Amino acid sequence: MQLIKNATIVNEGRTFIGSVLIDGERILEVFEGNKEIETSKPYTEIDATGLLLFPGVIDDQVHFREPGLTHKGDIFSESRAAVAGGITSYMEMPNTRPQAVTVDLLEDKYKIAAEKSLANYSFLMGVTNDNIDELKKINPRNVAGLKMFMGSSTGNMLVDNKETLNRVFSELSMMIVTHCEDEGTIQKNILYYKNLLGEDIPVKYHPLIRNAEACYKSSSYAVELATKYNARLHVFHLSSEKEMSLFRSDIPLKEKRITSEVCVHHLWFSDADYEKYGNRIKWNPAIKFESDRLALIEAVNNNKIDVIATDHAPHLLSEKEGSCLKAASGGPLVQHSLVAMLQLVKKGSFTIEKVIEKMCHAPADLFRIEKRGYIRPGYFADLVLVDPNAAWTVNTDNILYKCGWSPFEGTSFDNSVVKTWVNGQKVYDMGVFDETVRGQRLIFEY
Repeated sequence: MQLIKNATIVNEGRTFIGSVLIDGERILEVFEGNKEIETSKPYTEIDATGLLLFPGVIDDQVHFREPGLTHKGDIFSESRAAVAGGITSYMEMPNTRPQAVTVDLLEDKYKIAAEKSLANYSFLMGVTNDNIDELKKINPRNVAGLKMFMGSSTGNMLVDNKETLNRVFSELSMMIVTHCEDEGTIQKNILYYKNLLGEDIPVKYHPLIRNAEACYKSSSYAVELATKYNARLHVFHLSSEKEMSLFRSDIPLKEKRITSEVCVHHLWFSDADYEKYGNRIKWNPAIKFESDRLALIEAVNNNKIDVIATDHAPHLLSEKEGSCLKAASGGPLVQHSLVAMLQLVKKGSFTIEKVIEKMCHAPADLFRIEKRGYIRPGYFADLVLVDPNAAWTVNTDNILYKCGWSPFEGTSFDNSVVKTWVNGQKVYDMGVFDETVRGQRLIFEY
């Protein structure tokens, strides 16, 4: 048994001094104040005085690149970086090589994770224009959802057939998760800027090519289909003020059929940062304008946006070189997402309770994950301890991503992850890992 004692616990909208008793892989009791622990079993005591204790972060969108793209990252390396950042569970995307578009290929990824992942895991199955019969074979207790690219993707993962789209929304009861950017609008904008500037378009034009109109046209169509068929829809990585009109804040999350996510980079960066960071902050959807960033912050606070995640997508720096149309989109974030959000708390953008709601509680509720996302008796002991006064600066010596870089290089944070527990096992402790720990497959309440 382990006792995390005298922590400042942030959980379920409250912040209070208390202690958490862990028995095996579960939380046995949560104590408020200085109540004495009554147990006949021996336990290890961790003094958390002055430290913040949160439920482990649940990241609903990562690309860990295995199988097939492991020169950029793999399940071991990126889950290791994740637990160092306080992430105890993740949901990984299907656009690996091969793409996870059959049940067998999906299960191959689960087997890899069972052998290699330091954090808990689930994998979304990819939707294509021709695999709907395969999608119907999934057991929804064991798989987070169905990922559909309603925008540019590789191979045959762009779903643009209207018959397929209608069938997916009308025939499948699982959560449908979408990347929404309208391909026709993007191609029209590419042609316009090629004619204006030639082939070597600077990255600052990225938010004008993958603009708010491209996002809104696709996301509004997804919302239209979900409304028509009463489907469960979750829209990933919202990036524009215009899209906020599509989502509701007048009902509780558990009653919503249509939900939304924003990523850390869209809350942190804006178009003003392209000059400094260049392709390091090139993502799809694009980081847009300061007005969009502020609108996204407001939507998190008023609950139009339900979840904060990363879209962690590592590339080698050599793959990030070139003009706007050539450089790879995406970047690594899992090690720094929680500390970045806590930095935004200090800047006044959010309360700490709101950050924990959107990064820990809401993903668990939205995906109906069994016994995770909260500090509650009987729940898995997925926990993270943070020192709110441990300042540090991101540099190449402390970056854990396999790709070896971060868009936050040179950024100083006022807080630091101290310890992380996954299923009651301390996997990360002040820079030291227990690499024998393995996470569990997430189970969903259906």
